[in-house]
Amino acid sequence: MSGTERASQSPASPLFSIIITFHNQRRFIKDALDSALSQRDAEFEVVVIDDASTDGSQEILKEYGAAIRLVRLETNVGACAARNRGAAAAVGEYLVFLDGDDALVPWALEVYNRIVQKKTPAFILASMAWFKETLPAAGKRPREMAIVDYDDYFGRDRGFGHSASAFVVARRAFEEAGGWLVGFFPLEDVEFAMRLGVAGRTIQILEPPTIWHRAHPGNTVNDVASFMPPMEVLLRREREGHFPGGAERRLERRALIGGFAAHWVKRAAKSGLRGKAAKLFVHSAPMVFAAVGSKVGRIIGGRSRVEKIAM
Repeated sequence: MSGTERASQSPASPLFSIIITFHNQRRFIKDALDSALSQRDAEFEVVVIDDASTDGSQEILKEYGAAIRLVRLETNVGACAARNRGAAAAVGEYLVFLDGDDALVPWALEVYNRIVQKKTPAFILASMAWFKETLPAAGKRPREMAIVDYDDYFGRDRGFGHSASAFVVARRAFEEAGGWLVGFFPLEDVEFAMRLGVAGRTIQILEPPTIWHRAHPGNTVNDVASFMPPMEVLLRREREGHFPGGAERRLERRALIGGFAAHWVKRAAKSGLRGKAAKLFVHSAPMVFAAVGSKVGRIIGGRSRVEKIAM
């Protein structure tokens, strides 16, 4: 592994490894680091992957010394490869991914720890709260959480805002899925979630939010056109059988992917990319219809129950 590592003061075998990856995010990285190091009520380490930043971020990282495990990459490898490097350097049982422009709320690991102790999931889908500019005040610690307990990710029947920062993955599940798909971006979070489709118990957190997700001009989500090619690749990967579950789970997979396709068809049309929107709709129509059918089924038959857990 290229780069320079520093030893961390975290436990030898912590339950959680917070993996922070970034490239040229000097304006934001301190918020991410401080939010990670301020966590409580859980054993954890903080692994930081500097993906060959050239904006002076290193001056900020020096302030943290041995409190973080730092890996500096000599060449820019991209988000997915950087996350995989972080996972390789981490020793925790659960991998908590955090992009350098996001932050953890103060009780994030407390929530994750409570879920792990009670449910032992393979995959946790966290709830995010958007913000601009300065991190908002944390407010009062919540007294309970609301979750939905699925047999696996393919059983998900509620909306979820996909983001790497909203993923907590058991190391076993991460390794069996093969990690993040290097070179695939954006929608890499959707692609990864699909490969975790049958990894095992999946917990979706409805409340409280555990991630502060920063809105700024550099957000990839603002570049709608960039999502068209990877959406086409997702459709192709499903047709070619790259996602788990076989024929038995085909309808669930295609309903999920169809939901993503419908979202980006709408975004493209609203952004004036009508040709691209039409092309994507034509290519994804059967899966979009599967998504519509799945939604109607949920309206008629109801969704998985919400469980409340005291904190």
